[in-house]
Amino acid sequence: MSQTASTVPMYAPVFPARSEHHSVRGLRYHFLVWGDLAKATDAQPLLLMVHGWMDTAASFQFMVDALRAQPGWAERPIVALDWRGFGQTETPPATDSYFFADYLGDLDAILDQLSPGRPVDLLGHSMGGNVVMLYAGVRSERIRKLVNLEGFGMPATQPGDAPQRYIKWLDEIQQPVRLKDYDSLDAVAKRLQTTNPLLRAEFAQWLAQHWAREENGRWVINADPAHKRPQPFLYRVEEVNAFLSRIACPVLFVEGAQTLYFMFFDGKFSREEFLQRVALVPDFRLETIDQAAHMLHHDQPEALAAHLAGFLTT
Repeated sequence: MSQTASTVPMYAPVFPARSEHHSVRGLRYHFLVWGDLAKATDAQPLLLMVHGWMDTAASFQFMVDALRAQPGWAERPIVALDWRGFGQTETPPATDSYFFADYLGDLDAILDQLSPGRPVDLLGHSMGGNVVMLYAGVRSERIRKLVNLEGFGMPATQPGDAPQRYIKWLDEIQQPVRLKDYDSLDAVAKRLQTTNPLLRAEFAQWLAQHWAREENGRWVINADPAHKRPQPFLYRVEEVNAFLSRIACPVLFVEGAQTLYFMFFDGKFSREEFLQRVALVPDFRLETIDQAAHMLHHDQPEALAAHLAGFLTT
């Protein structure tokens, strides 16, 4: 019988992060910091990591522990952030929806604070991977190297889809939205393992305390429920391709061999279409990690750390 989250010890970080808060575009932003930012150099710049939808900065802890064991990474500065409305970062007032332009705006301001005048190595997972690709299309001079973990993009849309998209958005912002809560930390951990069966039980138990907080005897997800509402804007592939063709820094894309990402689109978006898009990126390489799905930084942090070190150390 396999172990559940409640029958194993909780993971203990080898290299715990420290929490910092900074004002970013009027919001109190939360960061996890490993190492001394003052030790960043041109050859070993800050590694800034951004998470995906319904995730937090703490999601990268397992990967950081593995990365610290790689040659040349013992003291290199690393930072992970909680996006607006996630984790411990403030929620914007009176927000009906969240928009990609704001993520890019936040990222630009964060680099001004954390690495003024020096390019960073930038890593994004899933939604964060899509954000960093767009950002690199307009701010490549601020990035030495870019890593995209499973940020495949979205299905193409047609102009005729726009009216119905706005109707759906207008209807949804009139209705309250909430996230499911849980009766215990174990229940949160089990939810994480249900979503990702490859997640180790000790990892799930540790993540649960960062993914949720206790309120009035219930465990509530650390995310603004408004994140569940879709954006009214279409995903315009022609515009995305224009961003991709402008990326002037080297890009490493890492996928999980067992990813189920494309299964969620009922044939409207395929891996082959993704490969056609990223063929526009001038300096692009694709690497695959076995026994890993969409959350590959949870599933195989040691293998992923080796891929990152190979790309970012040279």
